[in-house]
Amino acid sequence: MKLPVIKHLTQFIEENDEDFVNETIETLEALTEVPSLKDEELDVIGELISNMYGAVEVNKMIKDGTPKKEALNNFMQRVLGSIDK
Repeated sequence: MKLPVIKHLTQFIEENDEDFVNETIETLEALTEVPSLKDEELDVIGELISNMYGAVEVNKMIKDGTPKKEALNNFMQRVLGSIDK
């Protein structure tokens, strides 16, 4: 996951609508079923999907009243904490 990408996607959600990101996630997930995709291509799609899910999660924290910067930092700390385990 890349914080700058999640931050940009969070801004996109704020300016537009979370539904755009959710529909893109669904589209990308459907693309992963294409049998001719190479591992590298699947990795890129997976990275995009994880960043989008991250932005959706950050957006939920912001909606719940967490300041944007704090929500981004808290999310990345959780991600890094789960990697360390």
